[in-house]
Amino acid sequence: MLIHGAWHGAWCWERVVPLLARAGHRVLAPDLPGHGRDRTPVRDVTLRAYADRVCQVLHEAAEPVVLVGHSMGGTVITEAAERRPADVGTLVYVAAFLLRESETLIQIASADREALVLPNLVVSEDQASATVRPEAIRDAFYGACAREEAARAQSLLVPQALAPFQTPVRMTPARWGRIPRVYIECLRDRAISPSVQRKMYTALPCRKVIAMDTDHSPFYSAPRELADHLLALAS
Repeated sequence: MLIHGAWHGAWCWERVVPLLARAGHRVLAPDLPGHGRDRTPVRDVTLRAYADRVCQVLHEAAEPVVLVGHSMGGTVITEAAERRPADVGTLVYVAAFLLRESETLIQIASADREALVLPNLVVSEDQASATVRPEAIRDAFYGACAREEAARAQSLLVPQALAPFQTPVRMTPARWGRIPRVYIECLRDRAISPSVQRKMYTALPCRKVIAMDTDHSPFYSAPRELADHLLALAS
């Protein structure tokens, strides 16, 4: 199951899904509330609502899944795995926020002096959502992607509700902590700097750390390599 990050939708996995499916896997890639084709209003988008969506799909899965979260999706898979640990075989954090108990995404992002996202946020008048300045999006998210692919992805981004950024993550050693976890770090990332990724997976050690020499969006910049890593973990 592939969980997208902030501003994105299930569409961002479009180059990875066929590679996994051709290898014989059933692949699930839901839109989180307020993203992609989902029209949930921004005011109703919360971290709980995100986790509810993932838990619903987990409930319908025939067997424990490899649960993959990209970027903000890391907070979502943590919350969902805490609720339904028996439905998750492995947690995979792809350039993702791997937070400790009671940490918030905004705490970690605010301390990331090398990243380009927060300095380029444009917050809505009602303070409920934010976008990223258009001129910064390619460098922040798609620096190693083809220009045409980056432009298309940028056209599909939606305003991001801020409530999930400000909500503490909940997890316990007995539930979330018992699930094997893997971190895939992206060494040319400018949305979550490599040093911050390293700090997170050092604070919460993972069974395996995989390094990819790419940007924040390996599903576009290196889909075959990312798929190969996921297939190896699934086997």
